Amino acid sequence: MPAQRIEGHLEGIAGWAIGEASRGAEASGDWSKDALTLYDKLENVVCPLFYHDRDRFTNVMRSSIALNGSFFNTQ
Repeated sequence: MPAQRIEGHLEGIAGWAIGEASRGAEASGDWSKDALTLYDKLENVVCPLFYHDRDRFTNVMRSSIALNGSFFNTQ
């Protein structure tokens, strides 16, 4: 099972990471690179899953809600 990241997702199971992993709260400041990685992830991972394997896409969305709802709430 993939390691859980601090953002509260499991890559491809309960969401997708955009950009490179950072250390701490430091920002890369390279917005154009972040935009390119966002579009790349959408074009090559998220959209194909949405259009060609809707059941798997729905499972990822449900897993995201279940995982994040249990950790990130107002309790």
